Amino acid sequence: MLKDKKLLTSYLSLFTSFGTVICCALPSLLVSIGMGAAFAGLVGVFPQIVWLSENKILVFSISGILILISYGLLYANRYAPCPIEPNQAKACAISRKWSLRIVALSAILWICGFFFAFLAPLIFI
Repeated sequence: MLKDKKLLTSYLSLFTSFGTVICCALPSLLVSIGMGAAFAGLVGVFPQIVWLSENKILVFSISGILILISYGLLYANRYAPCPIEPNQAKACAISRKWSLRIVALSAILWICGFFFAFLAPLIFI
């Protein structure tokens, strides 16, 4: 049961951190390299991006909490035993490595999105 929670929160943290990148980092990147029209077309196809941008505090709060929960579950289970059977033990070790990579990628994406959503406007304006 705990393993399922760890996997679920890892994936949720990854997908919500992608939401932070889509709402804030992607628009800034496209506009800064002169592709504002491409972003306008993207908003025309996916109007939900506007909702993400309007509710960025909620998006960042939820995704940050999920990343912290994922990291907490990984940290709490860092010394949990894997099964004795060799194939299951190998799968367990691989699963732990990938879970850590997913949470790290989520955190990196969250930090990137946070910078463009909250810090860049203060620095560059």
